[in-house]
Amino acid sequence: MSDSQEFYLPEFDSAPWCMNGHMHTIFASLLFQPAFVDFKRHLVPTPDGDHLNLDLVEHENGSPVTIILHGLEGSSNRFYVRNLANHLHVNGHTVAALNFRSCGGKMNKKRRFYHSGEYEDLNTVTNWLREKYPESPILAAGFSLGGSVLLNYLRHHATNNQISGFAAVSVPYDLYRGSLNLQKGFNRLYDYQFLRTLKQKLHQKRESFSDLPTFSGRTVFDFDDQVTAPIHGFEDARDYYQQCSSAYFMDEIKTWGLLIHSREDPLCPFDFTPEDVINQNPKLTTSFPERGGHVGFWSLPPGWVELTIGTYFRQLLS
Repeated sequence: MSDSQEFYLPEFDSAPWCMNGHMHTIFASLLFQPAFVDFKRHLVPTPDGDHLNLDLVEHENGSPVTIILHGLEGSSNRFYVRNLANHLHVNGHTVAALNFRSCGGKMNKKRRFYHSGEYEDLNTVTNWLREKYPESPILAAGFSLGGSVLLNYLRHHATNNQISGFAAVSVPYDLYRGSLNLQKGFNRLYDYQFLRTLKQKLHQKRESFSDLPTFSGRTVFDFDDQVTAPIHGFEDARDYYQQCSSAYFMDEIKTWGLLIHSREDPLCPFDFTPEDVINQNPKLTTSFPERGGHVGFWSLPPGWVELTIGTYFRQLLS
């Protein structure tokens, strides 16, 4: 495939009752029913003696294999994971939905959790899938934080990775500005919901690791500063955000990819998207509709995100 390859993707036709990005985000989360997917749980061992919860629905070896990565405090049960998994599986893909450490209903065994730049667990999964399906092309789709993880993986394994093509939806390109944006206005509701489950997991994990940092803050930024950063080897939240924000390295992505982002995304405003750099990278295709929310896109008919990613992957593989 040459660098001049063009892709033809469906346009987003917004449901008229979703009048802004918050409505797309909230209505999709509350009202979209996750598709039934007959996932089978696999425990994938990690080099540090932990495990990853991988949910798999299969086709024969040689069929495309697509890894799906969820967002902050999500899992393979989220509507966007299940609906994309169902769409791709119906169209001949084996689908592997990765639950990040501490997610997916089973706590991991080690002290650490997950974060926006943790890419080696994805590397472990891609290598496991390559052994299991040696004749299959491997693709990946990441939502929000999962998209950030995916882009970090592609940066650090630019010339030595198993992924032939990817899609990334509603990526928090600038983690620092995105974290501060969660503290503004209505966004504080999202911040509260994320923080609620993060604090619960920290409390649960402290039963096994009493030396874990204590948390005394009130925001996701505070949690990243007091907990995420020190547990994972960063100086503080700003150091973590600086090292892992994909806004600073989109020119280094060497894998064919589709980026989907609403221009009215309330959690990760489009202004944080490095559009000029992305447009200069011939490997990247964009779909930046005027309407839509964060991960949530209520289209008429429904299913635009799944159709767009499936269409892109089909054209890429052909």
